Amino acid sequence: MEKKKSKVLNVSLWVAQSILAIMLLMAGVMKFTTSIEDQRKMEWAKHISEGFIHFVAIAELLGAVGLLLPSILKIKPRLTVWAAIGAAIVFVSALILNISVGDMKPMGFLIVLTGLAMFIIWGRGIKAPIEPKN
Repeated sequence: MEKKKSKVLNVSLWVAQSILAIMLLMAGVMKFTTSIEDQRKMEWAKHISEGFIHFVAIAELLGAVGLLLPSILKIKPRLTVWAAIGAAIVFVSALILNISVGDMKPMGFLIVLTGLAMFIIWGRGIKAPIEPKN
């Protein structure tokens, strides 16, 4: 029975890692491919610099890679946990920024993404870590 639970948890973690990586990839690409004028139509983007928007985009793209690649290759798979920690920091920061500018629309989505990141931190960090290849 324990092995079946482990398999379900492992599959759930892979699904969570994939979903979060896709979300980060889409967000990072959007920040680089959408004009700053169009981004400024979003309330949060009116309050931060263009350089910081690009910094966040880089963090999102690196997070997307970090959530999957180390675990898939089994080369330093603990980096997946660090990528999830970074993603959680990005999402919590986005929550704080959106609250501070009075934009409550993305709150639910950001809370779900933060929850996924926390699940990955717990799962890959404690409950079902991926062992590095020898």
